[in-house]
Amino acid sequence: GLPYANFITGQGDGLDVELIKLFAAHLGVHYEFVPTDWGTIIGDLTGKTIAVKGADVQVTGQAPVKGDLLANGLTVLAWREKILDFSTPTFPTQVWLVVKSDSPLTPVAPTGDLAKDIALTRGKIQGLTLLTKAGTCLDPNLFDLPSAGAQGRLFPGSLNDLAPAVIMGEAGATLLDVPDALVALQKYPGKIKIVGPMSGPQEMAVGFAKESAGLREEFNRFFQGLKASGRYAELVRKYFPLVFDYFPGFFAK
Repeated sequence: GLPYANFITGQGDGLDVELIKLFAAHLGVHYEFVPTDWGTIIGDLTGKTIAVKGADVQVTGQAPVKGDLLANGLTVLAWREKILDFSTPTFPTQVWLVVKSDSPLTPVAPTGDLAKDIALTRGKIQGLTLLTKAGTCLDPNLFDLPSAGAQGRLFPGSLNDLAPAVIMGEAGATLLDVPDALVALQKYPGKIKIVGPMSGPQEMAVGFAKESAGLREEFNRFFQGLKASGRYAELVRKYFPLVFDYFPGFFAK
């Protein structure tokens, strides 16, 4: 994994850090955090280098396998499902349009129809340059920005730095997924605002190599027990207390 939102804080803790430590203890094995980055994250798990174009993925070569599973707030995307197997969903997410608090853009008034809300949000980005991140759920290829009169600018820094970049005026807006946005709202109160949704509901999960079916199945059994005990909800509340206000249905399940 790599430091991202409060899944992996970089300080030795985080929701996914605690989750996988508990899973390792359940298995009776040693936990080790193996740092990676978005450019090599898939190869480090699967042993395959890839090229991604929209929902398509092509294997381009081989790479050393460095870990047994991938857990850092990983969004389930169509192209990732072609190269990885995912666990039971562990966290809800969505992609939002985020701007600085003093931006003239006003938040979309929810209509009760998500498709209409997304269309209203897209109608606000004409002429804007949005910060994006290749190889993630914020990849500009997933949003057809030119058709809305906007353009994406690939951000060279980490996902954690997208909100600060907008606050500092590096771009007029950014795409952020829910966990990062919730952390930013707490960390920079009054500095950013959510304009509206740019995607439908999505889910995050733990990633496994296709060859690790047994490990994935055991994680799913472990995770089901953790949820039933109430322990997982406690961990989520510790790291993402606001998510229950935005996605109560996910945790009610």
